[in-house]
Amino acid sequence: MNRAEREAAARRILEQAAPQVPAGLYDEAVRRGGRMLRRRALARRTLWLLLCAAVLAFTVWALTVRPWVEPPSQTTPQVTDW
Repeated sequence: MNRAEREAAARRILEQAAPQVPAGLYDEAVRRGGRMLRRRALARRTLWLLLCAAVLAFTVWALTVRPWVEPPSQTTPQVTDW
C-alpha cells in the first residue's frame, strides 16, 4: 500500500458516519472513574498513615535505645598502682 492508497483509505474512514455510542456508556465511565479516584485516594492516605506510623515507631525506638551512645564497657580496667 503506497502513500496515495493510505491517504485515500484514511479519507474514506473519516468520511463515514460516526458509530453510535451505547446509551449508558458515559454514565458507566463516570461511575468507574469516580470509583477509581476514590480507591487511589484511599491508597494514598493509607500509605501516608503507614509512613507516619513507621517514623513514629523509629523515633520511639531511637529515644528508648539511644543507638548513638557508646555502650558501657563490660570489663574493668586493670589496677596497676597497689
